[in-house]
Amino acid sequence: MPQVTCLTPIGEVTISAEEDAIVALDWGRGRDQEATPLLREAVTQLQDYFDGLRTGFDLPLAPFGSAFQQRVWAALRAIPPGETRSYGDLAKLLGSSARAIGQANGANPIPILIPCHRVVASGGRLGGYSGGEGPATKRVLLELERQARVPNPSGSPQAELTLPQAPGTSPR
Repeated sequence: MPQVTCLTPIGEVTISAEEDAIVALDWGRGRDQEATPLLREAVTQLQDYFDGLRTGFDLPLAPFGSAFQQRVWAALRAIPPGETRSYGDLAKLLGSSARAIGQANGANPIPILIPCHRVVASGGRLGGYSGGEGPATKRVLLELERQARVPNPSGSPQAELTLPQAPGTSPR
């Protein structure tokens, strides 16, 4: 399985692909390094994310999991960058229990790209996180998204906005 390791502000992460889709993001350095065009693009998008230039990802993802886990992971991707939802919120949305949501969230094989860090405990408490340094990593990811310089989830560059001049005014 092709994989590539990327150094990030939260440590090394290894991205793995299978059949033209990302299937895993693991903490630490991977044993086998084979950078495909897709994996190089994933590294570029991750670097842009950590540089505050994008808040979402435009990559084909194929996480392996049950039908329920797939539903939870789709709901995670629908949480806007810089925002959070509680386990209870997702449980109501998906007609499940908060505990089941937590288990599916913890089984997410592609953290960051599928933003499980955007799920918090009741009352807005941070809750746990199984990646990197645990809750400290979750806090870093949430703060990074809140402070991103480019708030568009697609990551596409935004053109500079030029306002038209009102009639009878001179340029500044």
